[in-house]
Amino acid sequence: MTRRTDRLNSLLKEVISDVIRKEVSHPKVSEFLTVTSVDITKDLHFAKVFVSVIGTQEEKKDTVSALESASGFIAVLASKQVVLRHFPSLTFKLDDSVDAHIRIDTILKDIRDEEGSRQNISDSD
Repeated sequence: MTRRTDRLNSLLKEVISDVIRKEVSHPKVSEFLTVTSVDITKDLHFAKVFVSVIGTQEEKKDTVSALESASGFIAVLASKQVVLRHFPSLTFKLDDSVDAHIRIDTILKDIRDEEGSRQNISDSD
C-alpha cells in the first residue's frame, strides 16, 4: 500500500466517522459505534468501512445493515469534504477485533488467576 492510499484511508475514516456521528439519524444506528478503519481499493472506486459496535449481536447487525442502506447518503456528504475525481462506493463491515481482544484478555486473566491460585496452594504445602 502506498503512503497516498494510507493517508486517504485515514482521511476517509475521519470524514465518514464525522458524517455518521453528525448527519445519520437512523434509529437502528447504535450511538456506540466507532469507525475503526477504511480500506480503499487501488483504483479508488470502492472502500470498505470497518465499524466496531458495542451492543448485542442483533444491534451490531442492525447498525451495519442501516449503514449499508445509508451508504449513498454518507458517500455524498463525505464527498463534499474529500475532493476526489470519483468518490468510492462504500460498504460497511463489522470489525469484531475489539471483541476478540476482550475475549483474549479475559482468557489470559483467567490463566493468570489459575496460576496464582496454584502458586498459593503449593506455597501452603
